[in-house]
Amino acid sequence: MNKLPFFTPQALYRLKKIVQWNPNRPLARRANAILLLAKGKSKTEIAELLQAARSSVNRWINWYLTDDIDGLQADLPGRKVRFEPKVIGELLRFLIGFRPQEFGYQRSRWSSELISIVLREALNIVLHSSTIRRWLPKHGIVWRRAAPTLCIKDPDKEAKLAAIKQALASCDNHNPVFYEDEVDIHLNPKIGADWGLRGQQRKVVTPGQNTKRFLAGALQAKTGQVTYVGSNSKSTVLFIDLLIALRKRYRSAKTITLIVDNYIIHKSKKAQRWLENNPKFKLLFLPVYSPWHNKIELLWHSLHETVTRNHSCKSMEELMERVEHFMDTASPFPGSRHGIKRV
Repeated sequence: MNKLPFFTPQALYRLKKIVQWNPNRPLARRANAILLLAKGKSKTEIAELLQAARSSVNRWINWYLTDDIDGLQADLPGRKVRFEPKVIGELLRFLIGFRPQEFGYQRSRWSSELISIVLREALNIVLHSSTIRRWLPKHGIVWRRAAPTLCIKDPDKEAKLAAIKQALASCDNHNPVFYEDEVDIHLNPKIGADWGLRGQQRKVVTPGQNTKRFLAGALQAKTGQVTYVGSNSKSTVLFIDLLIALRKRYRSAKTITLIVDNYIIHKSKKAQRWLENNPKFKLLFLPVYSPWHNKIELLWHSLHETVTRNHSCKSMEELMERVEHFMDTASPFPGSRHGIKRV
């Protein structure tokens, strides 16, 4: 005669909770079989009630007799995991820190197939490229456009950033601080992604012959107010015109500080002479090749995303009318909602 288990009230309570709440349905089914056994049902009756084989019921009871409720936790179906995902994730993060050419390959960028080959040859880890492609996003590795940069270090970077931080801390109505920069406006539209039907690429009609306009803008660091001027050329005259516009708009200011990049028009002799005759203006230069420190870049990004990408303007006058409307109403600070404004 088969040995029957002894059921404590605590064990019966745990079994009932597994049946009622556990999302693992196979486990709940096995727990239900043990509960039916505790109620005096025979193995044949339990098999009929649960639509299971009698041998399966026998096996579940043996598991319970051997390891109690924990014995009902069967192994998951399928092949066991050969490699821990955490370890593979660390390997992938380490690997993409190098270039394929450093491993002797011709390709300059990684592909999932090439990662699979390197893992197999270097570490004897066999993973299919489709598996790697599925795992990459899970470990924070995404396919993204690279950004060009120059490995040029500014020896005065810390001093420049400290001076900018100090100026921003003392910014007020009488001593405003501005982020200044220039932007190019092309009649040929910048091309960007847009929603469309699958298999049908959106067409953007271009005028063919490109023309340009240039804006110089100054963003008030505290209020987000924008002052800008335009010109047909990006020259020192454009920069000086912006300074004159700031002088008119902020007549009561004791000092006007501009945070600028290292573009030549900010350092030209003509600009220096104008600044000498207008001592209330002060320029603070950003570290070389550090555009992310210039907050007005957010405004230019919004301008291109909102107006110039995929535009359908047939003339520069029509395009500049939209650009000027954007500049008069938008701000890179949160809350302007420039992307959904009506013209």
